[in-house]
Amino acid sequence: MTKLGLGTVQFGLDYGIINKSGQIKKAEAKEIIKLAKKNNIDLLDTAINYGDSEKILGQIGISNFNIVTKLPNCPINSLDIISWVKTHIVNSLKRLGINSLYGLLIHRSNNLTGSSGIKIKDALHQLKSEGLVKKIGVSIYNPIELEKIIKTIQLDIVQAPINLIDQRLESSGWMQRLHDEGIEIHARSIFLQGLLLSPRKKIPNKFERWGHIWDKWEYEQKKNKKSPMEMCLSYSLLHPKIDKIIVGVDSPSHFNSIIVASKNVMKLNDSSIIKANDPMLINPFNWDKL
Repeated sequence: MTKLGLGTVQFGLDYGIINKSGQIKKAEAKEIIKLAKKNNIDLLDTAINYGDSEKILGQIGISNFNIVTKLPNCPINSLDIISWVKTHIVNSLKRLGINSLYGLLIHRSNNLTGSSGIKIKDALHQLKSEGLVKKIGVSIYNPIELEKIIKTIQLDIVQAPINLIDQRLESSGWMQRLHDEGIEIHARSIFLQGLLLSPRKKIPNKFERWGHIWDKWEYEQKKNKKSPMEMCLSYSLLHPKIDKIIVGVDSPSHFNSIIVASKNVMKLNDSSIIKANDPMLINPFNWDKL
């Protein structure tokens, strides 16, 4: 099976900085799932908070795929956390039309380190022991989050943003540590929400303060005779410590272009070519402040 996994946020929501087509129509979603199956892509990534994503996946039929979903933010005032978690997962399985999940991730890591953390951990282990979930993990935004989490729960999967600009998981040493402990690393945002695929002239003005990065990025593409998509995929697909790459798409043709590009990757001589540390750039949550 390929390292590629399909992110389905756009099956249920309008998402992505360069996405002009909005939420994917059901007929297109069906074509995308067909493409995934045809190309041996076996993992689908979704979340309870992704609008109708789970429901649409269930209507299409995804029993032959490994499904990873994510819990919504846990309510602080919930009296019975274990029942809250289990109810969400039972309902999620019903929407998806499957009997068990490959992976269940905590969508907000502070849920594990907060006052309800122990009960959430117990709920996850209970779901695992009952066979409703094969692997448990967490979706993070910053490797710093792992310092507390790793002491709280035994993880099977860590999903994190990893791309040519944002290499914090590696530079922090966490990528090596997770790999050594046999924890699956699922990379998301490998195109930095599509920003890395945008032609130099179409980079939104608010990102112009990093003009030197975009100039270098354009130069590297020309030098290697590769498209930006091929360059991004070269870094993530050929990285020995990354187990899965979650790619979001906005149409069947977009997905097909990623699949084609994934077959035309090359080892990069220097993977730090456009690496950056500015949180205003590497964290999309900060983009509205630009």
